[in-house]
Amino acid sequence: MDEIIKLENIEKHFGSVYANKDINLTIKRGDVHSIVGENGAGKSTLMNILYGMIRPDSGSIYYDGEKIEIKSPHDAIARGIGMVHQHFMLVPSFTVMENIVLGLPPRGEKIWRPENFRPEITKIMEDFGLEVDLNAKIQDISVGIKQRVEILKILYRGAKVIILDEPTAILTPQETQELFSTIRLLIKNDHTVIFISHKLKEVMEISDKISALRDGVLVNTVNRDDVTAKDVAYMMIGRELEPLQKTLEDGEKEVSLKITDLKAANDGHVAIEDISFCLHKGEVVGVAGVEGNGQSTLVDAIVGAQGTGGGTIVFEGEDITGCSIAERMQKGIAHIPEDRMTEGLALPLSAEKNLILGIHNKEPIKRRGRLNWKEAEKISEELIKSYSVKIKSRKEAVANLSGGNMQKIVVARELNREPKIVVACQPTRGVDIGSSKYIRECLLDVKKKGGSVLLVSADLDEILELSDRIVVMYDGKISGVLDAREATEERLGELMFGRG
Repeated sequence: MDEIIKLENIEKHFGSVYANKDINLTIKRGDVHSIVGENGAGKSTLMNILYGMIRPDSGSIYYDGEKIEIKSPHDAIARGIGMVHQHFMLVPSFTVMENIVLGLPPRGEKIWRPENFRPEITKIMEDFGLEVDLNAKIQDISVGIKQRVEILKILYRGAKVIILDEPTAILTPQETQELFSTIRLLIKNDHTVIFISHKLKEVMEISDKISALRDGVLVNTVNRDDVTAKDVAYMMIGRELEPLQKTLEDGEKEVSLKITDLKAANDGHVAIEDISFCLHKGEVVGVAGVEGNGQSTLVDAIVGAQGTGGGTIVFEGEDITGCSIAERMQKGIAHIPEDRMTEGLALPLSAEKNLILGIHNKEPIKRRGRLNWKEAEKISEELIKSYSVKIKSRKEAVANLSGGNMQKIVVARELNREPKIVVACQPTRGVDIGSSKYIRECLLDVKKKGGSVLLVSADLDEILELSDRIVVMYDGKISGVLDAREATEERLGELMFGRG
């Protein structure tokens, strides 16, 4: 039998909103089957049903031709279905080995000894190219390595069907290609992969079949070889996307931000050194580089999240090197942080409260020392509508939203303050193509209005699409600065690896 998973008439609603409506989907053994759709289209809900994290209201699940009931992730794993979530489920203070075997019974002893599992785990690592230091603590490894640990966890538990939820949203281009190599090895070794993604370029590269969801409904399932990326985009959003209109203007403009000989340390080690560049009014400057080459430290220094060990930061002629985050915000610097979960949002608070953070102490929201909730309601409702945030109510906690909708909340809040400078880190990470285009248009609108954007992104297409100039970082220093007219992915790649 070719089919390994069959979902029949699956429905799930939350209140009056349908997350999945009459879904009929077949996954063939040995395929990479991609599930695409906008934020809130129902992709994660459908996969969480298959993995046992959510119970469907109706419908049936078949595994290898047998009708089954999956009440929990334990049931799913027992059947050979594993899932790597967008936000990893690892214990930071535990080692890689401890995380992989956590929850498993002792191996032939009364005392649980993780070391007893090492030989089998090492073999899985070798078979699938998942090299990891088993003795390293989770808190000390990169995001890409953490993802490998999650894949190792489910492979060790015998998963034959592997669900990857937005697996490349937090990876560099190099890490993405390493993941794709692992996926190809999995398929070669009789596994099946369900790949959830917004990135059409990657979907077209790795998939055998593609299914598109829109507003909880399965629109279509197609063979990858029978469609173009443009066809898939239309399936996802129901309309064609016009290309962004970016204008490149010649001539010097007034300097908005000037960085001179900036130096900063991270964990006692020099992270950036001798960084000097300018950001002009009406300009987008992209910052490209392989993750870990100082981009995050540079951003933290600019927005005031960490101190500097030398150099100056001058904003509109004023030295702000010693200013606090709040002071920089008041002067007109907005920050879209790299990690929305820990830096960008107050997860337990409502969408409404998150959207007014930063303007809650100003008119018209603050009047006579009190919060004007009527005005807060008006502003938050407008932003939710403008940014197409899929949410039940503005009162819902942002912790309940998908990653892409969380990101929209952050971007909406920061751009709504009409800042003079926007420091945007991975602004469209984990966001669907329609919303990505809208966010990018908003950043270009900042430029049109005379503001400035410093864009830090692992997505080279995004860097090339939006930037007027591109600063490339390698080993904590600037390895090159390119005009957008002369920049190519190949040239950027050379500079990103210090081959200038």
